[in-house]
Amino acid sequence: MKRNDCQICATPPAFPLNGAGFSRRGFIRLGGLGLVASFFSDVFHPSLLEAQSAIHPTVRGTAKNCITIFLEGGASQADLWDLKEGGWTPAALAPTSYGDVRWPQGYMPKTAQHLGKLAFIRSGLAWVAVHPLAQLWAQIGRNPASLTGRIAPHIGAVVAIESYATRKPDDVLPAFIAFETPKTTTGYFPARYGPLVIRQRGSGVSSLRHEDGNARLDQRLQLLDQLDADRTGGLAKEANDFADFAVTARRMTESPEISPLFNVSGADHIRYGNTTFGDSLVLAKQLIASRRGARFVQSTSYGWDHHSDIYNALRGRTSELDNAYSALLADLAAMPGSEAGKTLLDETIVMIYSEFGRTVGPLTNQGGRDHYGRMGIVFAGGGVRGGRIIGKTDQTGGKAVEYGWKANRDVRPEDVTATLYSAMGIDYTTVRHDDPLNRGFDYVPNAREGQYEPVDEIFS
Repeated sequence: MKRNDCQICATPPAFPLNGAGFSRRGFIRLGGLGLVASFFSDVFHPSLLEAQSAIHPTVRGTAKNCITIFLEGGASQADLWDLKEGGWTPAALAPTSYGDVRWPQGYMPKTAQHLGKLAFIRSGLAWVAVHPLAQLWAQIGRNPASLTGRIAPHIGAVVAIESYATRKPDDVLPAFIAFETPKTTTGYFPARYGPLVIRQRGSGVSSLRHEDGNARLDQRLQLLDQLDADRTGGLAKEANDFADFAVTARRMTESPEISPLFNVSGADHIRYGNTTFGDSLVLAKQLIASRRGARFVQSTSYGWDHHSDIYNALRGRTSELDNAYSALLADLAAMPGSEAGKTLLDETIVMIYSEFGRTVGPLTNQGGRDHYGRMGIVFAGGGVRGGRIIGKTDQTGGKAVEYGWKANRDVRPEDVTATLYSAMGIDYTTVRHDDPLNRGFDYVPNAREGQYEPVDEIFS
């Protein structure tokens, strides 16, 4: 499956993420943690974080972990999460009613068994309908072309930096893990908050075992430390980042129980659909369940850009998603959480999203749907109240006739980001003052002024 078949938006994004990070000078490694004692005082020092805004933000804190599933290409909301029917609807889609939800039973029968766990946002609206820009916008929660957009970290990196203060001595996994490279990584944050990117799914990570043994690896890391100690000036951030990578890698190789977390059993491979995407959700489950430091996991499903022959294409895409997603929800709901009486699903918010949606009503003359701002977002777990539908659209699904939440407007990517942060116990109105632009970095732009806010209605 090609990752981007759309010639309209084939141009790659031109928004480099750069900028200085924290200085390594004065940092002291803290024993076996591989962290630095002074790190927390620097990153969370009051001078770097503004006080709470006057709007008194509500932070839910109902989730300890987050799994996001990004459908790259622009999933058709009117054929999935906000199903609309007409002469274009194939019989194979088999629309079926489950209470207030009209569902594509023929394409996603297994997920239908979990509808009571899901909350749908139908009044979502992207700012742009161009792949590279919208994909980046969705993953940083702001305009990539803005000043702070150019240095912005992935939302997973924000979760990582906010969760580091609570890491335990045996938390050896990076807080942010991604299956396939996300559209952005750390922005101006130090690389330690970026994702561990896994491309080989299901058969382990060979690099966790050094072919010459740990003694030889120790020698090489010591040499690397010596080289890094002499680097200053413009190379400081890069040297710091490589040193952090070395520390993280060393700790993972010293923990023999970590490597099996990246293996997929034959039974799970089959149950999650016999696909690499399915394997990524198996691993997401295992990494979160291990409680070894992973807090945010992103998996990407490619091939949702259906300008032609959409229903044949959707059959394959939805089959892959249906098998893997339904199995993930079932397993998380059956696994114990870290707190008595809670399941792992109770403690893990799971989100399906895309960069935008697709045109509605009759198909194009190519039998497809083109780019469109209206989109749907699906939440489960982590305090989400199942069976909730936020927003209502017109007969074809192109226009919101009811927004369904307190802001009484379209749900924008910034609001989605605020919702995730709130669920994870992060103050979405936070403004950092460690950015290289010296202008302040908002976790969610203008949230302090009330311009964007969480969609709390999915929780109540």
